[in-house]
Order: sequence, then C-alpha cells, then structure tokens
Amino acid sequence: MKDSQNCTILKNEEVIKGVFDMEFESHEIAKEAAPGQFVHIKCPSYDQIFLRRPISICDIKGDIVRIVYEVRGKGTKSLSLCRPNDVIDVLAPLGRGFELGNYKEPLIIGGGIGTFPLYLLGRKLTNKPHFFLGFRSKDRVLMEDEFSKIAKEVTITTDDGSYANSGFVTSFLEEKLKAGYGDIIYACGPMPMLKIVKNLAEVYQVKAQLSLEQRMGCGIGACLTCSCETNLPGTWKYKRVCLNGPVFWADEVTLND
Repeated sequence: MKDSQNCTILKNEEVIKGVFDMEFESHEIAKEAAPGQFVHIKCPSYDQIFLRRPISICDIKGDIVRIVYEVRGKGTKSLSLCRPNDVIDVLAPLGRGFELGNYKEPLIIGGGIGTFPLYLLGRKLTNKPHFFLGFRSKDRVLMEDEFSKIAKEVTITTDDGSYANSGFVTSFLEEKLKAGYGDIIYACGPMPMLKIVKNLAEVYQVKAQLSLEQRMGCGIGACLTCSCETNLPGTWKYKRVCLNGPVFWADEVTLND
C-alpha cells in the first residue's frame, strides 16, 4: 500500500465561486501520477472529519501537482481554508487512470467539475483532441483558454445558453460522431452524462473510457463503499471504483443506479 506524504501547499485560490485551484509540491506523486488518477487528502484541523477526500489530478508540471475542486461539504470547506506553506497529508496517486493509446481522433467530453481531470489527459495524448466541455452557466466556465492551447478544437456549452453553445454537451459530441469523426471517447462528469456517452459509443461503435464519480471511504479498495456493477458474471460482478477505476472501458460497466 502507498504511504501518505506531507505536501506543502504552493497556492490555493478561489477561481470562481466555490471552486478552488490548488497546487502542492511532491516529487514522488508527480513522478508516478497518470491522467485520470486521484489524490486522497486528509482534511486539516476540522472537527468530526474522519475520512479523506478524493480529488482528481488536474495537471502535473515538474514536482507540482495541481487539483481543482469544488467546496461541497465540511471536508472541502476545510481544504479551502488552507494557505500557501500549509502542509497537507496526501495519499497518492491512486486508482486506474486513462489508457492513452495512439488514437488519431480523440474526443474528450466533460461536465461540470468533471472537466478539470481531463486537462492532464489532453496534454498527454499523442494527437490533439477535440474537447466538449459542458457547464451550467457562463459564471461556471473555467480553464477555457488552457484547454484551447492543447486542443484541436474546443466546444463549450452552457445549460442555460448564457455563454457559447446552448444545450447539453452530449448533443454536440453526437454531431461529431454522426459526421464520422472520432476513434476514442474519453469522458468524466455526472452519471447522466456518462450514461449518454456510453450509449453513443455503442451506437456509433467507438471505444470509450469513462471516469466514474463515486463516494469513497478508504480510497484503497478495502471498504467496498464505492463498488460499481460490471458486466462480469457471478461474484466478480462488482468492482471497486477507487481501486479498479475510477476509469473503466464503457463496455465494462452497466452504470445501473
């Protein structure tokens, strides 16, 4: 099992309301981490927080690990109060990340906070991808310029039509697939979006890898809290998202509620 590390925070800035961009230093984590893996952080000095919080890795540069996270409860609230030079206890890198391969026309789709883990993936691919990034509204759009610099093309959508394209991001992915474009789909986001991506991959016979968002306890496969249903028979039917994922091939998982 991996050992936790004490990592020094370099920055922790609120970039849009309730969303923070953090960088911390760790040579070991930066050296080992792959796109799609996550860090498990022990929340600092906050009463009655016993479990670590899993947060996907957004980027790695040198010995610097970057995460972008949303404040959703006591744990992430306590993390948002950290300042540069504070030290946090981090267990990482964990989980199975994306398999990069050598695809000619990669399509990458993300929704909400599920967009941020896709940045490192886009940087590591051999060929520049087309990004499809969906947000609730204009004030939730983040990292557009950064994605544009590593992309062949970026399609932004907002649910309310307040910025760029109006509507669900999966509709624009389907338009691209209908045109015969794409030999792999990478996806990260809410379950309804992933279910649509899985269906589109089947309809258009394109490979797809899905990063699942799941509540986690231990983060190392011991507690079984984050189990998901797969297409395997018998006692092997359920897999642990933290250990066997969070990235799965679309035809591996059922995505049943």
